Amino acid sequence: MPAVGIFSVCLVVIAAIVNHPLLFPKENVTVPENTEEIIQKMKEREESLRLERLKLEQEMAVQETLTKSSEKAVESEEQYTYDPLSWNFWTALSLVVFFLLIELWRQDYQEGTWQDYSIEEDENAVLGKAFKGLVLPDKVTLVNFYERCIQTVTSEIARNRELVEGFADDLLEALRSVCNRDADMEVEESIGVGSMYENWRVQKPLACDFIVPFSPPEPYCFKFETWLSGESVPPDKQGYGMIKICRADENSTGCICDKTKLGEDLLCLLHSKKNQARHNNHMEDLLCYKDSQYLDGDQVMTWFQVALTKAWNKISHKYEFNLTFSLLDSPGALKIKFRSGKTIAFNLSPVVQFADSDVYFISHFPCSGLADGSTSSIHWFLTFAVYEKRYIQFVSKILPVNSCHLSCLQILSFLHGKQCSLTGPSSLTNYHLKTAMLHLLQTHPTSNWASDFLEARLQDVLKFLEKSLQEKRLYHFFIGNRNLPEELGIPVVFQKAEPMNLFRPFVLQRSAYRKTMDMFHEMLRNTAALINEYTVHVPMGRATPLNKEPL
Repeated sequence: MPAVGIFSVCLVVIAAIVNHPLLFPKENVTVPENTEEIIQKMKEREESLRLERLKLEQEMAVQETLTKSSEKAVESEEQYTYDPLSWNFWTALSLVVFFLLIELWRQDYQEGTWQDYSIEEDENAVLGKAFKGLVLPDKVTLVNFYERCIQTVTSEIARNRELVEGFADDLLEALRSVCNRDADMEVEESIGVGSMYENWRVQKPLACDFIVPFSPPEPYCFKFETWLSGESVPPDKQGYGMIKICRADENSTGCICDKTKLGEDLLCLLHSKKNQARHNNHMEDLLCYKDSQYLDGDQVMTWFQVALTKAWNKISHKYEFNLTFSLLDSPGALKIKFRSGKTIAFNLSPVVQFADSDVYFISHFPCSGLADGSTSSIHWFLTFAVYEKRYIQFVSKILPVNSCHLSCLQILSFLHGKQCSLTGPSSLTNYHLKTAMLHLLQTHPTSNWASDFLEARLQDVLKFLEKSLQEKRLYHFFIGNRNLPEELGIPVVFQKAEPMNLFRPFVLQRSAYRKTMDMFHEMLRNTAALINEYTVHVPMGRATPLNKEPL
């Protein structure tokens, strides 16, 4: 505070000089007679100057404090001066995150809304980008191709189906006889499903597919949990469920020990540790996953294969052929081999009926060429194969005579099988081709499926598949579809569910998606050449064997 002190001293000196009587001429000054009064006034003036000096010192201190605060603020501002490059980076990152969230919301919104698959006229400008410069065979060529390469296979299907059905019934009857009725699962009658029973199979071997429902022995029953029930099945397991084995005369809350805390001196005779261990062992005997009550698909597969082997050993003396397993990782992929070398394949798949519907839980789904992550053996896939067959039979009755819907699907399956034999297996399967056909059958007028429109409908299905692949979205035909006929009897819980996107795994499996797109475009380019080649070189009445592919 040196400046304040000097200023104060100078102010006192100036005041003293101004008020000193000797500095003024005598004629202008009157010397007071009372000296004490003068001294008193000087003291008062001195006191007022002192107070003024203190006031000035306070004001100077406040001013200095404000100056220091402003200097600190300037230093802080200089310290946090932004870097333009850093600011631009964070801004760009924020924009990327924002648009990513918008895209994820859009995908979720689209997956949760059933799409109208009808092809509008104004969409033709954006559809069919791969069709530019591509000319499909005309109607005459397609009909000629169908008669030479496909129609004869259809007649062979009927003969194989009759043979396999009789043998499968005999084999399952023997299986029931070798099983313990008090401990083993109860096997019911088989149901034929798939392309062989929908009359559009063209690929060899002409394998029949059967589902074989089974139920637990008394007094046990099945209880079901699906991704729709909001229980233990996670939401990302769309299309899957779990099967719990319980006693029909007892539930988890039937005992008082589940509702009341027992004292230390009380023991529940039903749920003691010893009985619980015995209960767990019994659950494993009932093909449950270890230390749980959930049905294990792997144990079911092992049990079914062992039971089939015992059944064949019991009846093998009646037949003049051999029976073997063609695939060990499938519960009942069997092959009949005659002495002449001819073989006939068929599949028996153990399933569990969902409630009182024709929806079934299946542990090993033969149509899933596009897997969505790893799946536990206690997660069972829900198959609508019976409803698919029923819907095709339903629409066939209302379509024109000799309609082209099955012919179109057979040609697509033929082209797809030939392309896969050239480029290798694909994530796009016959099941996806059939799903696309079912969607178009629902949206197109029945008159559009007359035999004269085979070429046009073939183009529609190919364009529909191209659009679905580009958008990575192909909805399951039954789940979330509220426009189905009531005559089918689809459970309401599945019709009201959110649509299930069969192409959802493509979002993460980029390599599989690129490979599938390449295969599809290559198939489009080869379509005309393949049809023309097989039409010219295949003699009338002879079908061309194709490599085996899952349904």
